[in-house]
Amino acid sequence: MNRSLRMLLLGCVGMLLSAPLGCASNPREGYAAANLYPAQFRSVSATIFRNRSYIRGIEKHLMEALTKELESTTPYSLASEVSADTVLQGTITDARLLELSKDPTTGLANEMMFEVTANFEWIDMRTGKKIVAQNGIKASALFVPSAPAREPIELAQFAVAEDMARDIVAAMQTEW
Repeated sequence: MNRSLRMLLLGCVGMLLSAPLGCASNPREGYAAANLYPAQFRSVSATIFRNRSYIRGIEKHLMEALTKELESTTPYSLASEVSADTVLQGTITDARLLELSKDPTTGLANEMMFEVTANFEWIDMRTGKKIVAQNGIKASALFVPSAPAREPIELAQFAVAEDMARDIVAAMQTEW
């Protein structure tokens, strides 16, 4: 066997030996092909969040976004609170509009930020214990209410609800 072929074979064997041999059974020890969500639960009931802010309707947008996010990204089926293994509930504690810039000629807002703060908890209905709870989770979205864009506040409410729903469902994943 010539020398260049022998060197090529040794290089290939060396690369194979240094390559990872598979997934870890524990995600803390490396890549794992494990489910991201706790496997002992099968269903979740998502209740409409209480709204303590002065801006109404956000809780409906959040409920719709949570339902879609739970259905599309988790292994859980949606169920009524009576028949579900778990319940996801929370409170919108604050919603505010922040003026970022204004038109110097008219004094009207050019850019506005819509920001929402909420608390939530995910509860095991069999034991009554909290699986996950977070306070002060925030989401925000920019919108332009002035001409020529004239974006309605509902556009920002929808974006905030989707962002918050993604964050809440991501928090339901198993801790690594």
